[in-house]
Amino acid sequence: MSRVVRARYERGVLRLLDEVDLEDGEEVVISIRRDIRFVLRKYKGALGKARLEELLRLEEEAHAQ
Repeated sequence: MSRVVRARYERGVLRLLDEVDLEDGEEVVISIRRDIRFVLRKYKGALGKARLEELLRLEEEAHAQ
């Protein structure tokens, strides 16, 4: 089974924001990708004015290629 879940990194620990169906002690493989919204907020205004929706659309196009 493979699925995407959101998590937040706090004080050295990844805390899941979504429920998962795992047994106690089960190991998983994690691939980390920053949420583009966090990155966009961090650099808001650095490249001029743009709407968040437009930047998200461009990000989706980039991942599709």
